[in-house]
Amino acid sequence: MAKAELTFKDINKTVTVSTGERVIDVSEKEGSGIVYGCKEGDCGTCIMDVLEGWENLSQPSVVEDKILRENAAGRHQRLACQAQVLGGKVVVKPA
Repeated sequence: MAKAELTFKDINKTVTVSTGERVIDVSEKEGSGIVYGCKEGDCGTCIMDVLEGWENLSQPSVVEDKILRENAAGRHQRLACQAQVLGGKVVVKPA
């Protein structure tokens, strides 16, 4: 299985992940400060800043896009529970 590099800037930790893994699942394992309420993309609690590697994440779904708009999220913010790492290098931090 292909691998990617995911860095959590808040804890200065970089881990190797399998492509397709959701950021929130890795965050929970590694102890990053990204919090969540539902893991379903409904609450918007897990908004994160994508500092690098925006293009290496899955595209936002219609549901995620709606929640991001409702929460006035910035251009490079995503829901950690919905964003999947597709390859390369990604750097994130809690919003």
